[in-house]
Amino acid sequence: MGRLIDGEWVAKGVDPRKSSGKFNRTETQFRNWIQADNSSEFPAEKNRYHLFVSHACPWAHRTMIFRKLLGLEDIISVTYVEPMMLENGWEIRGSSPIEEAKFMYHVYQAAEPFYSGQASVPVLWDKQKATIVSNESSEIIRMLNNGFKDLSNSYYDFYPQGYRAEIDVLNDRIYHTLNNGVYKCGFARQAEPYVESFDLLFETLDWLEEKLSHQRYLLKYGISEADWRLFTTLVRFDAVYHGHFKCNLRRLIDYPDLSNYLRDLYQVPGIADTVELNEIKTHYYGSHDYVNPSRIVPKGPLLDFMAPHNRARFE
Repeated sequence: MGRLIDGEWVAKGVDPRKSSGKFNRTETQFRNWIQADNSSEFPAEKNRYHLFVSHACPWAHRTMIFRKLLGLEDIISVTYVEPMMLENGWEIRGSSPIEEAKFMYHVYQAAEPFYSGQASVPVLWDKQKATIVSNESSEIIRMLNNGFKDLSNSYYDFYPQGYRAEIDVLNDRIYHTLNNGVYKCGFARQAEPYVESFDLLFETLDWLEEKLSHQRYLLKYGISEADWRLFTTLVRFDAVYHGHFKCNLRRLIDYPDLSNYLRDLYQVPGIADTVELNEIKTHYYGSHDYVNPSRIVPKGPLLDFMAPHNRARFE
């Protein structure tokens, strides 16, 4: 996978898999914050900020969901990238605030001419300062939730003060063993780290199935940030992670409460608009030639996220 080194794009970048055979995710580097009280150098303003996202990427998908649910579509503009990520990385689809940018690495070069690192999505771009505010999805969704609360047409708080510690604990386990765990399985190059990640992943799915057999959402009070961070992995699981990443002990559909929970979230108004399964499959099966050298995208599986669910029984 390509990356920028001192501002120059190198199509064959540093492989995130070390000699141990483990997959190590690169840390994001742009970590600025937008504050609701305008106390930071990045105040919350209408039409000032822009998101670069991919329909295929689960991390970018988080930001699309929060932009939709919080009614920020007229506040924050968006540009999508093509589903395939090849020798030039993510290719920008259509127009953006950076007219000369054809690929995401051009966006990073515009923000920091000597940047070294991956040119990932999502990116939250400040059109006024012409720079990247953040490329860390977990922080972007909190900025959308908290920083833009005065501009949002939603009064719902997905990260409420009294539940933050509980949400953080959930996020931590789900991120390490499931959100990133599928990548640890799929990109492992030795059996030992693969088996270790595989076992932790299905331990977490079993734990979630048990938890969701007693309550509608991950927290008893109602839907939270933790649910949406989990959703973007679950909605991709049977389509790509089960086969492509060898996470094949069970399918998600084999978990009655988890699969009903997934349909419940998918059927929240507006969420289906953020899910593009064809682009998801095209990206994973077509971009990872070291996992799928033929780049053949499978026709299946048949998935019906609009089928009835039984989650309302917990109300």
